[in-house]
Amino acid sequence: MTVPTSRIRIAAAPISWGVCEVPDWGRVLGAGTVLGEMAELGMRATELGPPGYLPREPAALRALLGGYGLGLVGGFLAVVLHENLEAALAEAEDSAALFAACGGDLLVLAAATGLDGYEDRPKLSEAEWATLIETSGRIREIAARHGLRTVLHPHVGTHVETEEEVERFLADSDLPLCLDTGHLLIGGTDPVALAERHPERIGHLHLKDVRGELAEEVRAGSLPYAEAVGKGLYVPLGDGDVDIEAMVRFVHEAGYDGWYVLEQDTALGERSPEDLPKRDVARSLAHLDGIVSRLPAAR
Repeated sequence: MTVPTSRIRIAAAPISWGVCEVPDWGRVLGAGTVLGEMAELGMRATELGPPGYLPREPAALRALLGGYGLGLVGGFLAVVLHENLEAALAEAEDSAALFAACGGDLLVLAAATGLDGYEDRPKLSEAEWATLIETSGRIREIAARHGLRTVLHPHVGTHVETEEEVERFLADSDLPLCLDTGHLLIGGTDPVALAERHPERIGHLHLKDVRGELAEEVRAGSLPYAEAVGKGLYVPLGDGDVDIEAMVRFVHEAGYDGWYVLEQDTALGERSPEDLPKRDVARSLAHLDGIVSRLPAAR
């Protein structure tokens, strides 16, 4: 299965191949394998992946991606927003400059806790929340100077995870969101209902599917997030409990014309088949192709 010619723009992400910034996440495949398999599946663009996986020098990154026929959508930046504003702004400046120099147009921002991984979430004070809102706005200004849009990504193990936090962020900030169907559901938010409540705030889309029973254990605190990923929390589109078709249909009919990023967080064990990520992404592509074929014609 390869990317269909369709009315939507589909992109890949290295995390679908197990490439993650979290220490000891799992076996990491080489960039040549990952980018080559993206190209074999017909992908024409990707998000960047974690710092250090691909080159940070623009000419080298452009050459590497171009060798596989891939463009850059932009990238994910998990940065501490609630303290040390200058450090966050410096990180954002560096990433925004790289994304823009390589043809990207999007900075996907997450409110990191400052701790390793995505397990613990210290509670923020009111002052720290206010700083988070201010810093995210300042980062949006930095990105805009580089010609990039900024979206806030509600994400497990960050300070914008739960439905209450997502709604509070929407009330306190005017940044659009990255609707990540998996992270939203794990955090307790129905992603389709969120899109329906705030169609004007849909800035980017990460398509994930998850197993609802494992998501409930993560939400309840009885199963660590990384362990749940290792147990198969994320599954190919159509195999889990997210209503992917309802999401795609709604955002399409609402006029969304951005990227649909296939991003199934994967952690590869030492015995995981090396071709597992490619096979899973191919299955997700096939499911998405079926959904797109049923979308109403443009008016």
